[in-house]
Formats: sequence, C-alpha cells, structure tokens
Amino acid sequence: MDKLVKIFKALGDKNRLRIVKMLQKRSLCVCEITAVLELATSTVSAHLSILREAEIISDRKDGKWVDYCLNTGSRNIFVAGLLPLISYWLKEDEQIKSDLEKLKTTDRIELCKT
Repeated sequence: MDKLVKIFKALGDKNRLRIVKMLQKRSLCVCEITAVLELATSTVSAHLSILREAEIISDRKDGKWVDYCLNTGSRNIFVAGLLPLISYWLKEDEQIKSDLEKLKTTDRIELCKT
C-alpha cells in the first residue's frame, strides 16, 4: 500500500501533474520544464525528485543535459497501470493546453546557454 500512497501523493500536486503531461510529449531537461512552468529551477528539481522517487519518471544523462522521461517500462504495477490512464486525463484543461503550446517553442539549446 505504501508504494501506491507515494504515487498518489506525487500526482497530488498541480505542478507535478503538469510535468507528467509535458513528459508525455517528449523527454525534457530541467531548463525546459522550468521555462514552461515559470518556476525556480530548485522548485522544479524538487518536483522531479518526488516524481522520480515515486517511480513515475526516470532520468538519463545526454551530454550536458539530464533528460527526464516517463518511466513507461516500470516494474511497479501501479505506475505501469496509471501512466496509460493519465494520458487520457486533462486533455481539455486550459493550463495543460497552454503548457503544451509553450513546449512547442521551447528550445533547450537556447535555454541552457551558459
């Protein structure tokens, strides 16, 4: 039961749901997620940690970036069962629609310049 509670707690935050919906479109780095959510990088990193701990997302190093993606290959039966359902939820939500529109013009190369 503890695993399921952790998953629902992770999904019980509006910004974390927004992240999950964006990750349904493609893998993203912290800079891209931060740009769309318009939150501090530290806040986005904290949200990503919670989602990763709940096994909803995973990450992998890609050059200078860390890419975050949905954990579609999860062995956690709750995550494996919920991820397909989440793809059908919130399609008509105005915030989600806005996020996905912003995501279309988000360019990690421009955002992550040092």
